[in-house]
Amino acid sequence: MRTGLIRYGFALSALLLGVFVGAPAMVQSAASQSVAVAPSLSEYEAQDVMIPMRDGVRLHAQVWRPKGHIGKLPILMTRSPYGFTKDRIDLGLSKAGGYGELAEDKFIFVFQDIRGRFGSEGEFVNLRPLKKTADGIDEATDTFDTIDWLVTNLPDNNGKVGVFGVSYGGWTAAVATVNPHPALKAVTSQASPEDMFIGDDFLHNGAFRLDYAWSWVSALETDGRTMNAFDFGTDDAYDWYLKQPDLANMDQRLLGRSMPSWQNFVSHPNYDSFWRDSRTSHMMPAKVAVPNLIVAGWWDQEDFYGPMTIYANQEKGDDRGLNYLVVGPWNHGGWRGEGSKYGPFELGGQTGQWFRSSVELPWFRHWLKGVGELDQPEALVFQSGSNRWQRLSRWPAVEGKRRNLYLQADGKLSFDAPQPRKGVSSFVSDPANPVPYRDRAILKPFMRPGSDWSTWISDDQAPFAKRKDVLFWQTEPLAEDVTVAGDIAARLFASTTGTDADWVVKLVDIYPSDATTPEVLRGRQRMIANDVFRGRFRASYEKPAAIKPGKVLEYKIDLHSASHVFRKGHRIGVQVQSSWFPLIDRNPQTFVPNILRAKPGDYRAQTHSVFYSRDFPSSISMSVAPDAK
Repeated sequence: MRTGLIRYGFALSALLLGVFVGAPAMVQSAASQSVAVAPSLSEYEAQDVMIPMRDGVRLHAQVWRPKGHIGKLPILMTRSPYGFTKDRIDLGLSKAGGYGELAEDKFIFVFQDIRGRFGSEGEFVNLRPLKKTADGIDEATDTFDTIDWLVTNLPDNNGKVGVFGVSYGGWTAAVATVNPHPALKAVTSQASPEDMFIGDDFLHNGAFRLDYAWSWVSALETDGRTMNAFDFGTDDAYDWYLKQPDLANMDQRLLGRSMPSWQNFVSHPNYDSFWRDSRTSHMMPAKVAVPNLIVAGWWDQEDFYGPMTIYANQEKGDDRGLNYLVVGPWNHGGWRGEGSKYGPFELGGQTGQWFRSSVELPWFRHWLKGVGELDQPEALVFQSGSNRWQRLSRWPAVEGKRRNLYLQADGKLSFDAPQPRKGVSSFVSDPANPVPYRDRAILKPFMRPGSDWSTWISDDQAPFAKRKDVLFWQTEPLAEDVTVAGDIAARLFASTTGTDADWVVKLVDIYPSDATTPEVLRGRQRMIANDVFRGRFRASYEKPAAIKPGKVLEYKIDLHSASHVFRKGHRIGVQVQSSWFPLIDRNPQTFVPNILRAKPGDYRAQTHSVFYSRDFPSSISMSVAPDAK
């Protein structure tokens, strides 16, 4: 749920560029006086409206319609907590904007602040769960009431509504399908979170995403009408977080009062009903009734788990063939920009612009205007390494052969079964010196001006492989291409001298160092899949348990999925470590009931060991495409 200019229709994040947008222009009455934007970049004009909900609360929205258009048009709506300013919407709807293709085709656009945010009345609740009583409210009822008001009160609408959005807006688009209004004909849920404890913004497998969580909460929950980033007073995120005396009371100590989401993090350290009730798939209907184009980016630094899991869960109830998936070569919301490059990696064309004109626009033209046949495969997937799009009947399209890459002695990685003799590699993990998630020279806080958080997954991982607290294995140069298409998982047999430990696993594509490789990529380790697992949850996310020191335990870690070609001459590599700071908070490595309440004395250096042998076959399991040997 990244904050930024994506919420206004651009590709680039305002927060990452240091552009912080305050409250929108003064909210006007429901009489909706037209507001001129000077100079106008788009061919649209705006109105402010206050829309009543069933409980009497009024939500603010901006309605943008094409100037001078004659005839009925469908409505396209997005709902967000991040606020909308007229100049930025105007730019987003211009030919140069991230919604320029849609705007040129003519729709009535509606941008709405959700409850308690900017111009809307009521109380903001982060990822508000579904109502528990018949007279309750939630984001689904607010969407229903908004659509009902729009089709009744906006002149010259054709009675058809589409809902779209990225990140938090993608989530509101997804829950719009819960008991949907009859006028809702199509949605595109883009980069929506699904489960904040298991794999999206705030935690991964129970490990707390510290920098993101603090930056988001401190910006969003200090004032309902602003979106101002916390002033860290430094560009060194690593040092700043390392010096914090406690985490549980950071909000009160640094902001002067409790922040609702932060205190929820502290109060719910395990996977309880608080987290389960906010799962997106828990909210969505069992049977798919509204066409949904689910969009994900392979290198989404915030919500990759979400759209992939929503798609998989919705497939179970998609009897009518209304569940679609697009996975492209993008970071979080990157399809709203040009999309020709990610970090140093060329993508073979303007993938973002192509998606908007060739996929998103035809989607809404078909469902809302009845124009054109829908030439959309169920799964449209970009294959990295080859830079080509695949039109698939589902994802994964065909279950490839499951193959295991085994960790071997002497840092070797091979598809061959491990040797019978015992192998082990060990390292000291020191919470006072955790492994940074990126080079310290560029490791700025998430929302700090000049931060390039949006591309950190493209960082070269080679420098980390040289650290003493990171284990590293690699294959020989590949004799032929190896194509991975589907789920990837790590199986580690490991022990610790402590009573808790985190395990971070990274699968990397190692480029050759010779002149056949572009200079910027020589020797580079490109991250293809990754994640972290908090050891206390090895048996249950609901009931964490201490680890017995010295005992070899099996850890199964979901590295999600990929569609990637490891080219002939490249190597495949695996890195294993136990910290990733401050992307992930530090594990004290001493079991405590709640890590956010850990005391300084709880943090202790421990020795972690990874085992590899016939008895302990630590490995990476992947689905290798049928055409690969």
